[in-house]
Amino acid sequence: MEGIEIAAATVEQAIEKAEAELKLNRDQFKVEVIKEARSGILGVGGREALIRVTPVTLPKEDVVKRVAEILDRLVRLLGVQGKVEVLSDELPLALDIKGDDLGILIGRRGQTLTSLEYVTKLVVVGQLKTWVPLAVDVEGYKKRRHDSLQKLALYLAEQVKSKCRAITMEPMPADERRIVHLTLADNPDVTTQSIGVGEDRKVVISPKQD
Repeated sequence: MEGIEIAAATVEQAIEKAEAELKLNRDQFKVEVIKEARSGILGVGGREALIRVTPVTLPKEDVVKRVAEILDRLVRLLGVQGKVEVLSDELPLALDIKGDDLGILIGRRGQTLTSLEYVTKLVVVGQLKTWVPLAVDVEGYKKRRHDSLQKLALYLAEQVKSKCRAITMEPMPADERRIVHLTLADNPDVTTQSIGVGEDRKVVISPKQD
């Protein structure tokens, strides 16, 4: 599939829009920022952000093996006894760490797991000289969290619809906010947007205006 261009108020919103339109996760396509958003003066001269997204191709088997080896090495360097399993060799690669007492790899709100995944990606790029989309999980934590956020998003959407007022969720990392956005992307009664900065960024679910 060739790259497609998508515009939105911000680059992040354009990426979230791309996920919804392509039915892909963020790690399944490359993003090129063509134009940054510009607010303008008194509503004049402003413009939306414009990005080009291109789905990535499937890596070779040896690449999958190398990625698993890199993650295994990082886990051992952390002094944790765990076994790395490849759940899917399709993009994004899905790897899960199995073992006992692995809560230390998850951390509060999954922050340690997010950092481990990020470091793994950096090491992979450094060693393989190529970007390999991947997702790292620990004993299925992300799957459970994903299902929980989907259920919560649907429940809150019903609350917003019945009470006709917006509800602001707790601060969440970008990947968890995307779960909420995608879950409610086709909801006829509500809209979602992210507000805040950095670790305080959160999702607001609002009634859809007629």
